[in-house]
Amino acid sequence: MVRFFIFHRNEAMKTFFTCDPLLRINFWMKPTKGIPASRSTGFKISALDDVFSIKNIECYSNCSFFVSLLAVLGFSIVHGDPLVPALIIFGDSVVDVGNNNNLYTLVKANFPPYGRDFVTHRPTGRFCNGKLALDFIAEYLGFTSYPPAYLSQDARGKNLLIGANFASGASGYYDRTADLYRAISLNQQLNYYKEYQTKVVNMVGTNKASEMFSGAIHLLSAGSSDFIQNYYINPLLNAVYSPDQFSDILITYFINFIQNLYGMGARRVGVTTLPPTGCLPAAITLFGFGSNKCVARLNRNAISFNNKLNTTSESLQKGLPGLKLVVFDIYQPLLDMFTKPSNNGFFEARKACCGTGTIETSFLCNAMSVGTCSNATGYLFWDGYHPSEAANKVLAGDLLAQGISLIS
Repeated sequence: MVRFFIFHRNEAMKTFFTCDPLLRINFWMKPTKGIPASRSTGFKISALDDVFSIKNIECYSNCSFFVSLLAVLGFSIVHGDPLVPALIIFGDSVVDVGNNNNLYTLVKANFPPYGRDFVTHRPTGRFCNGKLALDFIAEYLGFTSYPPAYLSQDARGKNLLIGANFASGASGYYDRTADLYRAISLNQQLNYYKEYQTKVVNMVGTNKASEMFSGAIHLLSAGSSDFIQNYYINPLLNAVYSPDQFSDILITYFINFIQNLYGMGARRVGVTTLPPTGCLPAAITLFGFGSNKCVARLNRNAISFNNKLNTTSESLQKGLPGLKLVVFDIYQPLLDMFTKPSNNGFFEARKACCGTGTIETSFLCNAMSVGTCSNATGYLFWDGYHPSEAANKVLAGDLLAQGISLIS
């Protein structure tokens, strides 16, 4: 018998779930999504021989959303099976788990202090002190290990049957962004995925492989490097394209990527928005002209791109039969953590933990960096561009709530 108790309450702009003793999840949901700001609800879920009973429920109509989410999570706990057959990851440093370790690039994170708070307490190539949001999501979905970096030695045999990670730090929608930093472009990541599919077919057969690919969640994180590490520092791009025109180019690449991915059998796809790029510590340092506030124009450009991403995704989903395409909003959750850090358990949101906290990332964030904090749990950012493990955990809960349609 599995029994766990969930306490849920809503305070102003937030909804909280505390699941004890098996797991703890926090979800941030705005009242505009149907949850009244003052409503409080408590309920208990019991699982016995695959039968779930919900007791003491008192909530409005959208409570069924949360009950469904908790029920599927509980089902995974009872059976020990992941909620989806595999996770397939594409994108940039936000989701890179070590592919860049095997590239001739300066954009790496396979040295201390990266990874110091990871389960192994060693650097893995993740651009974080510990786990990525992706890692937490994999755990919440019932995976007992993480999809391996495709270029790593772990990407072989049965390890490939839970998925694979093709992401590369400093990659983006725009192929030339990846070229600048010798990262793996999205086109090449798709080529690796095709190669991966052949390996899986050889292991399990065509039918099972097709079911695995169509049932897997395919996650894409891109765009930040295109702006921060290319457009904003590239006078040639600035001279030719306005930010709005450049975002149109990125959207065209996004459309092509989704269409190609769909053609390879993907039916469940999630794509992240741009974060509030103007609030990244490195962006404030580089483009803030001495201010410690978010760079407004960068955030405006991010919002504009995100609006286009949402509109385009709706169109793609209508035009591609059977496709579930979810846009994961990471802009608002990160902005909330930045503007109200104490509400989320952070005491520092302007500066990162590593080094001076103003610019350091990749090779600039190293064991010799002066000023690195001893405990990153109170920091929103680990380095100049990337969230800390603590922030990733908060973000993962929010993304899981947004992506319920991909696992239902």
